[in-house]
Amino acid sequence: MPIYMDRHDVSEEVTAEHVAQLHQEDLKIEHKFNCKGLTYWFDGNRKTAFCLVEAPNKEAIQKMHNEAHGEFPHKIIEVDENLVESFLGRIEDPKNKSNNTINIIDDPAFRIIMVIESNNYLNRLEANQFGLFAQKFHNSVSKSIKKFKGNIVKSDNNNYLVSFKSVSNAVACSLKILYNIKYTTPKFDLAYRRVNIALSSGIPVTDNENIFEEAIVLATRMCEVVKNKLVITNEVKELYQNENRNEIIDSKLIKVLNFKEEKFLTLLMESIKKNWYKPDFKVVNLSKQLGNSKSQLYRKLKSLTGKSPNNFIREFRLLKALNLLYNQHGNISEIAYDCGFNSPTYFTRVFKKRFRILPTSFIKNSVK
Repeated sequence: MPIYMDRHDVSEEVTAEHVAQLHQEDLKIEHKFNCKGLTYWFDGNRKTAFCLVEAPNKEAIQKMHNEAHGEFPHKIIEVDENLVESFLGRIEDPKNKSNNTINIIDDPAFRIIMVIESNNYLNRLEANQFGLFAQKFHNSVSKSIKKFKGNIVKSDNNNYLVSFKSVSNAVACSLKILYNIKYTTPKFDLAYRRVNIALSSGIPVTDNENIFEEAIVLATRMCEVVKNKLVITNEVKELYQNENRNEIIDSKLIKVLNFKEEKFLTLLMESIKKNWYKPDFKVVNLSKQLGNSKSQLYRKLKSLTGKSPNNFIREFRLLKALNLLYNQHGNISEIAYDCGFNSPTYFTRVFKKRFRILPTSFIKNSVK
């Protein structure tokens, strides 16, 4: 049977003991609805509770909760148990370490989400150098994550998705990874190695359909778009300062997005996501959709990404094309048009200027 996670937004009066009692009421009647309550998380500060339930469908969970105690979940999503364990550290109730007759779990599901992006497909062309770099880099990253008690959710040659309970550990781990880059990368090659890290925070179930989707999407966009090597949200900054007696974040090492920048980034990427492949999508269209003048858009985008609007749109399209070429999703002309370029000739010219290799050569060198 599938596994679901639901979210309950509870009142200020609700305590961990109260939630434990509700969990027990679910367990008493779960068999009537062919459900199996696996565990739950409760956050007394944020007043949220999350139940992990094996069930035939969402409706069965709703009916079980309704008959057991009447606490209707605000949102239910289907989840992968391996992802749940990677993000949250468990998929069953922890041991009862108290003398209470019921197991009171006062364990928040709130997490700091880290996204790491390193290199791109071009680096794979330098097989020997890349292999040496990759081995050292990934060993270093893994050691740092383990040292600072992070859980690796997903990883590949270019990306990491990591979950932390402690914001202090997440920030310290990020700084350690970036510091170690100089020891894992040859000095002559440093300029060609891109390693960006972003930290966001959130709960597993929001209004989206995937676990921690809101936090992951924001961290990924920060990592891909913001020009700084280490970027954190304003909420992460405040959590860090609360944990560390208002210690000031070093702005030379860490870029903190304020709320206006976060909102602008979200609106920017939503617009780009819907329109990047359209040949007639220009800067004027982007500025209108964001409600900015062309000069306002230029100033905001340049400050956040280091690129002008024209360059930003072209760069986004080129990276999409690079991905499609690497995965052999069409020939050069097809991919050029699919990525919003009016002419394969123009596409070839800007591709060569950006990546210092012709698309034809790239395809030959990267054939799997």
